Amino acid sequence: MSKGAGGGDIPELPAGLLEKIIPELEGKDAPFAKHLGKELSLEWLPEDESRLGFTRFEYDHNELFKRKRLAVPPGPITIALNPILEEDEALFNHTLAHELLHAAGLIDHDSLHSEIVKKVAPAPKLRDSMVLKKLREKVLRNLPEEQWICGKCGHTWERRRVTRPSRCPKCASRFEP
Repeated sequence: MSKGAGGGDIPELPAGLLEKIIPELEGKDAPFAKHLGKELSLEWLPEDESRLGFTRFEYDHNELFKRKRLAVPPGPITIALNPILEEDEALFNHTLAHELLHAAGLIDHDSLHSEIVKKVAPAPKLRDSMVLKKLREKVLRNLPEEQWICGKCGHTWERRRVTRPSRCPKCASRFEP
């Protein structure tokens, strides 16, 4: 990785990441995998961007479909990454691997996509990632409920997770808000 969105530097492709991904794509429907080394560029997103990253092809979907059918290069591909990823190398690698699969032609977020990303660059656990913790806190701050109240026993506790709890921590009954 290189420094900052504001500094004008660009993100760097970690050594060996592309070499780990390419063999995983052999025999799969990834028509642009062999062109990634030549057609790919990386850039930082603006700091206020909410997405961790995205992949942009310079040509429209009709032209890409034609290029896929004719087995020719896809043209310029840009992967844009959120500068917050500079703080977490594991999350940076995971997000970049995810976007590289899109750039190779795996468009869908299916089980194949998940398996390859998990094998090549596994996501960090929440407890190990300050970036994921910050993002979680940001989501929790914007949610309307700040606490949970059990409909059965009336116990109240502070909201610490995004998903609804399945059981009350006091009476252990199924959670009924």
